[in-house]
Amino acid sequence: MSSSPASASRYFGPLATLAVVAADRVTKLWVESSLELWSAHPVIPGFFDLVHSQNRGMAFGLMNDGANSTTRWLLIAVSIALLGFLVQLTVRAWRDAHQAVPMPLFLILGGAIGNLWDRIQQGYVVDFLDFSLAGWHWPAFNIADSAITTGALWLIWQMWRPQQAPAGKQA
Repeated sequence: MSSSPASASRYFGPLATLAVVAADRVTKLWVESSLELWSAHPVIPGFFDLVHSQNRGMAFGLMNDGANSTTRWLLIAVSIALLGFLVQLTVRAWRDAHQAVPMPLFLILGGAIGNLWDRIQQGYVVDFLDFSLAGWHWPAFNIADSAITTGALWLIWQMWRPQQAPAGKQA
């Protein structure tokens, strides 16, 4: 059994998941060791800051103010259930794809693992990328959030774009 470039490319997805988890862990550990909690360090003044924040709620800080241990365990349980669904979906798609790798699912999976890791280990998710422009401020986020968003948008784009017939199969 020889290894062709097509079969080797099948492993880019799992490697992308591992890369997202590793990048997420490394950057969060760096932020926690380098920046004081709730501090902001301008990178591009008025546009981009590095911050050290803790999100005990959901995306965009929803439920962050009223977060307690019940909220934490509820979010962990929901995250584990969604992660299980994602793993099943990703493994099935990867197995059935033969040569094509469903990269968006692997990115979402890596991001979900990264944020779940924080939530289980610490009870909150570390966020540190903070953007604002002309009085508009986006909630702080992290590498895992970026991977989830990129994967979701990429998946939506793949679902909505016209499908091309394989060469030789066109009508």
